[in-house]
Amino acid sequence: MFGCCVAGRLLQTNMTQVDQTHAYFELANAVAINHICVFLLGDVPFPEGYGATVHFLWPGKGFQVLGMISNDKPSAIFRVKSTYSENATSAAPTKFSEYSTFSNDQNVTAILGLSVEPIHQIEPQLQNIPGASGSGTPNLVQNSAALAERVVKHLVNYISGFAGGAAVNSNTMIPMNLIERWYEIFMSKLKAGGVGFLERGE
Repeated sequence: MFGCCVAGRLLQTNMTQVDQTHAYFELANAVAINHICVFLLGDVPFPEGYGATVHFLWPGKGFQVLGMISNDKPSAIFRVKSTYSENATSAAPTKFSEYSTFSNDQNVTAILGLSVEPIHQIEPQLQNIPGASGSGTPNLVQNSAALAERVVKHLVNYISGFAGGAAVNSNTMIPMNLIERWYEIFMSKLKAGGVGFLERGE
């Protein structure tokens, strides 16, 4: 039902089924992981009204909910580099904790856990994920007006950098290739880490 792909590695479909609603992938050499893509394989959809929370478990450091996937959002990319903040829990979910192992800090095997749950139970779990890439409902995306404002501000700031110190006004001519270059940079940042860079003002 599920697949995952660590950036720069082969696709993984070697999921271990814990029970009817929990499964996990082992991720070797976890210290080298920056981004993970999780997706439905397309052979078995979720039951109506259900989705799956995606958990990242680092042995000895607890776990964090990264986001969700569902029939409406069958794939998502999550950034896991430096994912353990003060918000990380001190203990892993019971369903996944016994499967985590590691030998030393340079050879950690992390666990990517999936928990199938009703979507109305998943959504509250996502509210406190700060700028999570690929989360089902990042705070910024929930407010489309705020998102649009930050996108436009990002464009104006980028263009202003080429105005040679002069203020950009209604009479300033903007070359189209400058807009194209901004778009390429913007999309590259978006694909690499979600909308978090807009919140940071990068």
